[in-house]
Amino acid sequence: MREKSLLFRYLYDRKSWIVFFLLSLLFVDLLIWIDNGISIRGDSMLYLNMLLILAMVTFLGWRCRKETKYPRALTELAEEIQEDWVETLPSAYLYQEEATNELLRAVDHWYWHKISNSNAARSMEQDYIAAWVHEVKTPLTAVKLTIDANRDNPAMRKIESEWLRIHLLIDQQLYISRLPSLEADYMLEQTGIQRLAAQEVRELTSWCVEKNIAVEFEGEETLVRTDRKWCRFIIRQILTNAVKYSPEGGMICLSTTVTPDGHVRMTIRDEGPGIAAHELPRIFDKGFTGGNGRLHNAATGLGLYLAQTVAVKIGISLTVQSEPNTGTTMQMTFTVINAFESVRTSI
Repeated sequence: MREKSLLFRYLYDRKSWIVFFLLSLLFVDLLIWIDNGISIRGDSMLYLNMLLILAMVTFLGWRCRKETKYPRALTELAEEIQEDWVETLPSAYLYQEEATNELLRAVDHWYWHKISNSNAARSMEQDYIAAWVHEVKTPLTAVKLTIDANRDNPAMRKIESEWLRIHLLIDQQLYISRLPSLEADYMLEQTGIQRLAAQEVRELTSWCVEKNIAVEFEGEETLVRTDRKWCRFIIRQILTNAVKYSPEGGMICLSTTVTPDGHVRMTIRDEGPGIAAHELPRIFDKGFTGGNGRLHNAATGLGLYLAQTVAVKIGISLTVQSEPNTGTTMQMTFTVINAFESVRTSI
């Protein structure tokens, strides 16, 4: 089908040649017919015309095979393009093919130059953000020490909860800057999943106290094989959402179970307003805040997006179950064989 299409396209592009040849042949026939000095029989004239047309068809067929070799090779290259596609450019036969190759090489060089500049600028920006975050952590630590030293003052509770929000946002930004190099910062180890969750709950204690939210653990401690730091980051994003949307005096329940397949599943359930069915497929999209986020005017649309991004990278499956006015249940599933580890081992 492609060969036929290529043939038709070639003939269409050469239509001026074909028309010129046919008009020239017609002109010669008329000249012979009008000129009495040239005497050729009708059947000989027909035979001569057929012979010339056959010669033209043969010529076009030969040129078509010759001139479509290059675009055919370009089409195949475009369908299965590789990173080193410039090195596999087809050899040029005509001048325009050689010019096309030169243009493609120039475009490739320009593209990689732009990519290099963009990566350098982004790397500089990430380094600046990381440095800024580290610098900001110093006064935040000083503020925390001041809060701890003056806990008798009732106003410190409110200050501590606001400090916690700033601390979480800055810490989230630090993880965002590290996200592109996650693979280099990844370390698998056996760890208790409830212990990791308990550490994050302690981080959010002041916020939970402010809203009088109780946190309850169910099930037994279970070991999982994952990266401790990045797993805590995922738990933190989920718990932050749970605390944010839980009502005053609500409860957050964290339970651990083992599936029949041997996978470990941690469930984080809150008593918040829940999520509408039409919003569930979009909660992991970047920037999506949903109806609850707009209502509370406190959502950035980044928390669950970052949690899902990291989860995919380190081999954790995130699922959600929710209905309006019934709370939200987030599930983290740790497979028996970590997906990231199996890929790395096979390589």
